[in-house]
Amino acid sequence: MTNSVPSTVHLVGSVGLDSVPEVFRTLGKTLGRRLKRVPDGEVGGRRLWTSWQYPLFRANPFLAATEVARPRTGFLEMRIADGVTPDEIVFGELGYAREARASYLDFIDARRSGELPEGVRFQVCLPTPFAVVGTCCGAADAGAIQRSYTKAMLKEVEMLCAKIPHQDLAIQWDICMEMVFWDGQDYPGRTTRKDITREGIVSDISELCRGVPSDVELGIHLCYGDFEAKHFIEPIDAAKMVEFANALAGAIKHPLAFLHMPVPVNRSDDAFFKPLADLKLAKGTEVYLGVVHASDGAPGTSRRISAASSYLKEFGIACECGIARARRPDLIKSILAVHSQASVEPN
Repeated sequence: MTNSVPSTVHLVGSVGLDSVPEVFRTLGKTLGRRLKRVPDGEVGGRRLWTSWQYPLFRANPFLAATEVARPRTGFLEMRIADGVTPDEIVFGELGYAREARASYLDFIDARRSGELPEGVRFQVCLPTPFAVVGTCCGAADAGAIQRSYTKAMLKEVEMLCAKIPHQDLAIQWDICMEMVFWDGQDYPGRTTRKDITREGIVSDISELCRGVPSDVELGIHLCYGDFEAKHFIEPIDAAKMVEFANALAGAIKHPLAFLHMPVPVNRSDDAFFKPLADLKLAKGTEVYLGVVHASDGAPGTSRRISAASSYLKEFGIACECGIARARRPDLIKSILAVHSQASVEPN
């Protein structure tokens, strides 16, 4: 990574192509050695991020649906079923480990055939339990349900790490609802849970990171949401992300391989990027800024890169979130091309 033209590219997770082999083939062809890690594109139902998990909540015998519809999704809120105590709630397999194990086989094929470069890692992106439970459950019971779901998510991490060689693996935690809560701005759909604190958020994320083996790469994706191609709120500047990133970096014992932060499309001004000078990460943690946007292509991306370079010496580039919202394959490929046009392959 350089302070002029970045040489590394990060894909946050969802890509929006129709199959895992197509994702690997397209990413390898378009971005090549710019990639240190590749996600499988979150194909099929996983395009819906946390909503993909809702059927598991409806099928859980320890939970029951209410008549209250969740904002944005319309899902009926889940609660603890009558006669069930919080410590009785159990989740079985969540599906993330099985999806990852299947996609890893495609990853091996793509790397063996030369479609992906040697040395690239297989990136598994996981939502935090706070986000999943917040999508599916009412506030009153969410805390108790989240504790059980967290156990299941950590089991998913254990299962996928048992089957995928650690030297090939990177795990990314998608931190969205926590980021928006940390920011503090009000917005429709903001959680009404009374048990959420900044200290609790840092503790919960630290627990998730402790579940990742020390020789597996660990990364963090900070996010302001992506509903109907819009953030839930727009960051005023990078200050809250820097503040949150510093708190996480200070609390997480596992070395952070990378950190991703979004950048709104209309922000190439000095004021947005100035807080990046206060970022306190360990040496070796890569930073990726979500400066790539479809609407203004490589020229707009280059303006944002230039503005950020005044305050951050080295960084790679990314979109602000996943790109599955770009439904048409031609648009997705054009967004990937912007990543290529605004960067150079490493030496």
